[in-house]
Amino acid sequence: MKRRCSGILLHISSLPSACGIGNLGPEAYRWADFLAETKQGIWQILPLNPTDPAHGNSPYQSVSAFAGNPLLISPELMVRDGFLEQSDIENLPGYQEGPVDYPAVIAGKELLFRVAYERFKQREKMYGYERFCAENASWLDDFALFMALKDCFPGRSWTEWPQEVRDRRPEALESRKEELRDARERTKFLQYVFFEQWHSLKAYCNRRGIQLFGDIPLYVIHESVDVWANPELFMLDEGRRPTLVAGVPPDYFSDTGQLWGNPVYRWDALRERGYGWWIQRVEHNLRLLDLLRVDHFRGLVGYWVVQAGETNAVNGRWVESPAEDLLNALIRRFPRLPIIAEDLGVITPDVREIMHRFDLPGMKVLLFAFGWDLPTNPYIPHNVPKNCVLYTGTHDNNTARGWFEREATPEIRERLYRYLGREVPAEDFHRELIRLAMMSVANTVIIPMQDVLGLGEEGRMNRPATTEGNWRWRLSSEQLTPPITAMLRDMTELYGRA
Repeated sequence: MKRRCSGILLHISSLPSACGIGNLGPEAYRWADFLAETKQGIWQILPLNPTDPAHGNSPYQSVSAFAGNPLLISPELMVRDGFLEQSDIENLPGYQEGPVDYPAVIAGKELLFRVAYERFKQREKMYGYERFCAENASWLDDFALFMALKDCFPGRSWTEWPQEVRDRRPEALESRKEELRDARERTKFLQYVFFEQWHSLKAYCNRRGIQLFGDIPLYVIHESVDVWANPELFMLDEGRRPTLVAGVPPDYFSDTGQLWGNPVYRWDALRERGYGWWIQRVEHNLRLLDLLRVDHFRGLVGYWVVQAGETNAVNGRWVESPAEDLLNALIRRFPRLPIIAEDLGVITPDVREIMHRFDLPGMKVLLFAFGWDLPTNPYIPHNVPKNCVLYTGTHDNNTARGWFEREATPEIRERLYRYLGREVPAEDFHRELIRLAMMSVANTVIIPMQDVLGLGEEGRMNRPATTEGNWRWRLSSEQLTPPITAMLRDMTELYGRA
């Protein structure tokens, strides 16, 4: 992150595809070619973990911190590898352009995966598959069993499973493993396919000079294999239910704060085990990605906890985390730790001190730059430091044009015009914002693809605190026009980021 470069934020699910959702197939390689042609050095994505309609299909609310999302598997590459026939992938539900229709896509992929697994079972023993299972057994075995058990007890929390299974008594798990052998093998097969496809794509991107930049959410959800398999690492009661949950306190944006509900870590237990779970998690992600953004980084320094059962985050308290101890443990294992801290919102001096001590880049967002506090606003280009990642906006914001048209007040627009030295129409605003980012001293600039295209609010990826209609936006191949390519490449070269 020390060299001057730029990149694009576009999640895998947002790629063009005839299969209803972006995937790791041919269009992902064409996208990498577009990034190389426009001189981009970074492709930023969202978490690759499995999504679930029960959690709004959010990649930040996953059943596993290690597993890959089968919905992102490319059917075309499964045909190439002999797991499917071309006829299998024609006329399936959910196969259309436009926003992701998750119910249809899930149904269509489920049909394909059933066929592919049956074909896989007919094959001779596959060395690559066996090696994958052995190398990833530390998380894969538990994940495969957990997913099979979820199917056995549909609609029930794992805390409501038979006590001997809930509490992972060895004899009960061995018995269930045998009963659920086929379901477990199917899950392992899909994980094998996902990671084979991912590693091929990553190698292609790296050969083209593109680094992969992804997210590690700080917390995991309670309904995850991570909590079921490691209950001693989380604040749980005797029934394995959370006693304390995560959130953020009331602030300028919310009188009641945000109550996320994720179980919080027992940092004392993690410390006693040498932070093994976190080290394993980071190691796993460093095999998949070149750069890691820790979402809600401030929670590694101090976190807001609320008693389970509260209806909002008002009645909480701050608790200190062992950030320095954890980061030292990670650096001992990974001397060149490529971590970027998500430090948006109200950040206290202790967080800044940790970031400074470990030389961790933070984030700056231009949509936050034109408030009443000009010219001292920390997000305005003349105040951003070199060691940061500067965004026009993030996946949680409106698009640049959508913000300009729907959210910017007359006072904000007036400050914006003064800063630019002229008024700009809505259809040009995204280019002006990209130009401000590119010409800044920030080492790294990331532009959401929706802002490169100048899309309005219809291109928004996520609306925080809502659970419906998110994570659906998709790029179409027709949008990658020569003028778009030329504009992006020209700015990248002009401001020394190529």
